[in-house]
Formats: sequence, C-alpha cells, structure tokens
Amino acid sequence: MLPYFTENFGNASSRTHTFGWIAEDAIKIARKQVASLINCLEQEVVFTSGSTESINLAIKGVWDNYQTKGNHIITVKTEHKAVLDTCAALEKKGAVVTYLSVDREGLIDLNELKNAITEKTILVCIMYVNNETGVIQPIKEIAKIVHDHHSIFMSDATQAAGKINIDLEVDKIDLLCISAHKFYGPKGVGALYVRRKDPRVSLFAQSHGGGHEKGLRSGTLNVTGIVGLGKACEIAEAEMWDNSVRISVLRTRLEQALCNFPNVHINGSTKHRIFNTANICFPGFRSEDFIRKLPHLAVAMGSACTSAVPEPSHVLKAMGLSDDDTYSSIRFSLGKFTNEKEIADTIQSIQEVMKTD
Repeated sequence: MLPYFTENFGNASSRTHTFGWIAEDAIKIARKQVASLINCLEQEVVFTSGSTESINLAIKGVWDNYQTKGNHIITVKTEHKAVLDTCAALEKKGAVVTYLSVDREGLIDLNELKNAITEKTILVCIMYVNNETGVIQPIKEIAKIVHDHHSIFMSDATQAAGKINIDLEVDKIDLLCISAHKFYGPKGVGALYVRRKDPRVSLFAQSHGGGHEKGLRSGTLNVTGIVGLGKACEIAEAEMWDNSVRISVLRTRLEQALCNFPNVHINGSTKHRIFNTANICFPGFRSEDFIRKLPHLAVAMGSACTSAVPEPSHVLKAMGLSDDDTYSSIRFSLGKFTNEKEIADTIQSIQEVMKTD
C-alpha cells in the first residue's frame, strides 16, 4: 500500500496521464485478487468502503430496482445490525420483511424459509458466518431454495471471506459482501459481488456523481485501500488452509479448558462453525465484570458494532438464551497471530477470575 500514499498518488479515473494509468493498473490487479478469492468474474466486483456500505447498496439497490416484482424481503433474526437496520429502514418505505428464527444451534429451518417465500419475494438475506457465534448457515441449500422460487440471494460474508473457501460458482450466491479488515487488510474498504448471469442481478445505485464502479458506486476510488484489500485477498487465499488447521487446534484447547468448569458451555453449533470463533457462556458470572477484570484480553459480549449498547446480544436471544445467560456470555476470536502462550495465559487469567469470584 505504501507507494500509493505518496509517489503513486494518481486518480484511477484519470485516464489522460501516466499517474492515472498507474493507479488504474493497481485497481485492476486488486479486482483480480478479490475475484480469485471468491471465484467470480473480475467485472462482478464492486469496490466499497466496507461491508456496511456493500450491504446497504445490495439491499436498497434490489429494493429500488425490483419493486415492480414485489416488496417482500426475507432475512434472519441473527443477522448483523447492518442488515437488520437496513431492512427496518425499508419497512418504513413499504417493504414487508420476514425475520426467520433460528434454533438453539443458531441455524435456520430450511422449511421455514421455503414457506416464507412468496411470489412477491425479491430478496433473501442470510449471512454466511455469524459474527458472534461463528455458526455457518447451509448456504448451498439456501441458494437452491431461493433460486427455485426465482428470487435473489444475498449473503453477508464478512466473517467468512479470507477464512473459509468461498466458491461463488458452487455456492450460487447472487450478492456477497466482504470487508478487508476482517482478514488483515486495511479498515474502510471492502467489496460487493454482483452476479452478472444466471441470474443477472441489477441494482439501483445509492450514490451518484461520476458513474464509478460501473455506475453502481460513484466517488473517487480509494486506491491505497483497494490495493491493501487485493493483497490481503491474495495472502488469505494462500494461507487459508494452514491458518484454519492451526487456529482450530488453539480454539479447541481454549474451549476444553474453560468448559471444564461446571455449567460453562459453548453457544451455538459446534459442528457447523468457523474455526476461529468461540462464544462461551459462564453462568453466574456477568461478562461485563469479567471483561473489566481482564483488561489485557480483547474479548467482547457481542458484535463490535454494538458493544457500546448495554443490551443483551440479539443473536443469543434469538437462539433462545435467557437474559442471564446472554449477559454471561463472551465471544473469543482467534487470529493467525494467536499463539499457544497467549491461549495458556488466557485460560489461566479466566480461571483465576472464576475461582476468586
């Protein structure tokens, strides 16, 4: 990224001089790197400021473009607030939104999805990997149901991209959102995948003024950030398997040690789950007090985007947890730089707090 902060500071949309050409070439390379990570066409990648913008562009873009077909959107109660708040905003404009429930494992009921779809359903939004529990939804089965009913399938893959293999030719997702900072790229940049055929998805742009990104997202491109996103995709693709194997071992070690305490248990499916996330309930302990006593650990009660809100996690509540258990749950996220000593220190720190409380 560094050269694009200084000597290669050209505008990728300026095509009359060498400075612009260098920036444009960098964008092309990054677009190819993103496309390689999720197995799609380079022309199907739209650069954004991150998943929140991608989600807004996808949902609102479909809503504005397909109202002649219908006004029904389906999503899930455990979605990220970026999806839920966007759907809530559209409800004020006349959208009818169905919020699917989840079971204790955090998984949707495919039959409930089938029964919810109507001839007026224009979009189904179901996230790939839950950001609080790491639960992976049955994406391929969902895509088939949605397409059998001639609707559009959008998935927030913020927590999946760069960690597990996403193959859009196999998964058959029509709109997919990613953020660079979730796999070691810079903050403030992401991408939206928009399918071009079988089916071709058309979106109504949410910002105007120059027709950048095939008219879908006007505004001068963040060349530096996009270069970082592209390189992060390339690195993630090369390291994905090794990271998943090593981190899953550390996650298992953490969970086994902590779940040795009476009544401590894992929230969500332990079978259909990404390798780096552990959401653990410590009944009888307030996670807020827990976290305050462990200032050296970067853990959370829920999503980082809602950590300032002193409310129980909407994800855990939707899974059937009581308020007490919800307030007693902590999310642990491991990364590729997490090591065995850090896991051992974490276990020891938490055990000391539990023994003294």
